[in-house]
Amino acid sequence: MERLDRFMARANAAYYATHDPFKDFTTAPEISQVFGEILGAWAAVTWDLIGRPDPVLLVEAGPGRGTLMADALRAVALVAPAFHAAAQLHLIESSPRLRSIQAERLPGATWHDRFATVPDGSLLLLANEFLDALPIRQFVQRNSRWFERFVANGQFVEAATVPPCSDHDGEGIREINEPALDLARSLGQRFTHYAGAALFLDYGPEHSGFGDTLQAIREASPADPLATPGSADITAHVDFASFAAVARHAGATTQGPVPQGKFLARLGLFQRTDRLARGQPGERAVALIDAAQRLAEPNRMGRLFKALAVCHPGCPPLPGFESA
Repeated sequence: MERLDRFMARANAAYYATHDPFKDFTTAPEISQVFGEILGAWAAVTWDLIGRPDPVLLVEAGPGRGTLMADALRAVALVAPAFHAAAQLHLIESSPRLRSIQAERLPGATWHDRFATVPDGSLLLLANEFLDALPIRQFVQRNSRWFERFVANGQFVEAATVPPCSDHDGEGIREINEPALDLARSLGQRFTHYAGAALFLDYGPEHSGFGDTLQAIREASPADPLATPGSADITAHVDFASFAAVARHAGATTQGPVPQGKFLARLGLFQRTDRLARGQPGERAVALIDAAQRLAEPNRMGRLFKALAVCHPGCPPLPGFESA
């Protein structure tokens, strides 16, 4: 019998070590180059707003193939050369296979297994679909009693436990992502000493909720998350409210969450896409526009996905969050 978060961590580590995840699912940077370009511009403008620290650590958590950061750096080299020169690239990635792919696209980066080893200093952190893959614990409340979920032989097994929280009265499942909350706490503590901001784009509700959101993708189709560990990507929805609350309690301020569609539109997603599409062959232009719509339309990725910023106290409104 294995606690759910430990099962999930072990299964995902095996999956990312042996599989190409982008054969099973597609993330925003792989959908459109504009996504990485405008996030690079976001980082450059934010750097200016926080006082242009030099050097500044430019960190990406969960960089995948390195597509987002490669697009971001290409854009800022053209439009913000001073920021490009000041940035020191750090990548948080535990998969040796993915590190080797990233090294080809992002030479000169420094890699870390976890945020704790990123050096002290001012930083800008980007994280797209990173929090959802961190392992969760699940607690079930029935008849005023709490049980924790474990995994045994491909099925859930429950064991009585002390209440994980006191803000719920009734029946249902509560999910807690301890590694995500640890990251929020670490960012909050860092931002009491150094200027900076961290931008998270991920999927989940704007407010804390209850329910089972554990899911898995295998060969591009939904799968049983408990079956054949290591053969599927297992994720869960992000609890943005709890993440932000922990960051604020540790000393940071937060901006958002804002629906991803609204956030990207404010950053110029459609204007940049239109410029890119001009002069392209018809099918290529249509594909570029459809990619932007996929990222932003409410019935696609625009509403379920959210943008949240964690930053130092006194940080001014950041791009995309001005009217949040």
